[in-house]
Amino acid sequence: MSPPLGPVTDLRAIRVRPGRHVELPDRVVTEEPLEIRAGGPAEEPRPVVVTMRTPGHDFELAAGFLVSEGLVTPASIAAVGYCEAADPLNRPNTVTVSLRHAWAPAAERTFVAASSCGVCGKTGIDQVELACPKLPPGPLVAASVIGALPDRLRRAQRVFDHTGGLHAAGLFDHRGELHLAREDIGRHNAVDKVLGRRALAVASGEEPEPAGNEAVLLVSGRVSFEIVQKAAMGGVGVLAAVSAPSSLAVAAAERLGVTVAGFVRDGSYNLYSHPERVDLGA
Repeated sequence: MSPPLGPVTDLRAIRVRPGRHVELPDRVVTEEPLEIRAGGPAEEPRPVVVTMRTPGHDFELAAGFLVSEGLVTPASIAAVGYCEAADPLNRPNTVTVSLRHAWAPAAERTFVAASSCGVCGKTGIDQVELACPKLPPGPLVAASVIGALPDRLRRAQRVFDHTGGLHAAGLFDHRGELHLAREDIGRHNAVDKVLGRRALAVASGEEPEPAGNEAVLLVSGRVSFEIVQKAAMGGVGVLAAVSAPSSLAVAAAERLGVTVAGFVRDGSYNLYSHPERVDLGA
């Protein structure tokens, strides 16, 4: 099998400045397709989606995608690995999620994913609500904690330091301690990698940290419907972003019980849904 691809690709570029130019080595973020397959015992794994992603934590991405799209539960995952049936040259870009039961998604859905957007294989929030009940109340998060999260996540973005072309997702506890950070060219992929790590912990019998609704998720881009859905499916009650939410994202957050904070910059932000989870005096 070809070795797994790295998150950074070395190349050369011509740097142009007023009155001069010079050829120099440069580094850009790697973008490659990943095919995710799923299958149960004695089944031939079936393709589910092809998504453009930054290589790294591919098993987390595959598990997180299936869980956050409501196709499987963490407890149903038996194993994740590069697909042995794939052509050797394509194995680093093909991952199979092996299930403890037959592969039987609740609905036939067509997934189209690119690095610039989420997937739209569902018809709307009503379909999401069938698989994800409204989240229960969680512990209060101090308003000052949310305002400090972007700086803490930025310090963990190692690949961004080399390329400047990546999104990030960070999972914090309600005290603001960073437990997990993932980077990807697609912001939805970064979220799936974070949630996939939690799903794989549950699949192996571990207790993910932070537990359940104590988790706070920060994303480096905007908040779309898909990001709210993924947070809710992952049991994350507080979702913060450095950019804006969409109208559908706010509507989904209200109905699914997710607190959304947008424009989190320099210690300030806007709360769009379920402000009761935030201690505005702290």
